[in-house]
Amino acid sequence: MKRLEKQVVIVTGGAQGIGEGVCEVFCKEGAVVALWDVMPDGEATAERIKAAGGTIFFQKVDVTQQEEVTAAVASIIAEYKKIDILINNAGIVRDRSILKMTRKEWDEVMRVNVDSLYITARAVIPHMKKANYGRIISASSINAFAGAFGQTNYSASKAAIVGFTHALCKEVGKYNITVNAVAPGFIKSEMTDTMPDEVVTKAIAMIPVKRIGTPEDMGYAYLFLASKEAGFISGHTLHANGGAMPV
Repeated sequence: MKRLEKQVVIVTGGAQGIGEGVCEVFCKEGAVVALWDVMPDGEATAERIKAAGGTIFFQKVDVTQQEEVTAAVASIIAEYKKIDILINNAGIVRDRSILKMTRKEWDEVMRVNVDSLYITARAVIPHMKKANYGRIISASSINAFAGAFGQTNYSASKAAIVGFTHALCKEVGKYNITVNAVAPGFIKSEMTDTMPDEVVTKAIAMIPVKRIGTPEDMGYAYLFLASKEAGFISGHTLHANGGAMPV
């Protein structure tokens, strides 16, 4: 028996990077995955994973729009009758030092990284409550704890996710719904692929396991928190950074 056999999962921001890694791992473990994204390559990602044997479908959903989220959830419920797991992975960066940062750049990051959690939770929790089961896992970051130059907006948004996790777990625990977060460290992505080799080498030298993390690594971190075996873990932020402590 696979660990997520026939469980229905939403992965926001699943078109690439960590979200794609989560989709791949969850499909390998038997889940039915709804890949949500606004990126045009979301369909191609879903088709690739499906060709490898996964049960996955793409829905173009802007997680900052309650109407789109509510409609997508309704279509999943109509087809599968339940939603077991919500992965809040969608996120953006708009890096700039605070005196150069525009209000639009601040608001964009907060809207996608933080407001979306309120929107998706309101749409999904009633169905989890009815089933008396659920897992909600959101993407924080090592920079929620360590900070980073030029990332006051991003670091603040990822810290807000930790607070959201602590509070929401107290509201929904009685319905057998757990709420956790994952705080990734330095992970291979489209962004890191554009970095100079010397920057990547320097970053890896600061990681005790001496390698960059992969989307698959993150997929397995999320898998643990999504599993039935993790039913007594809630309100927790799992630091997945190869030992690079957030200080």
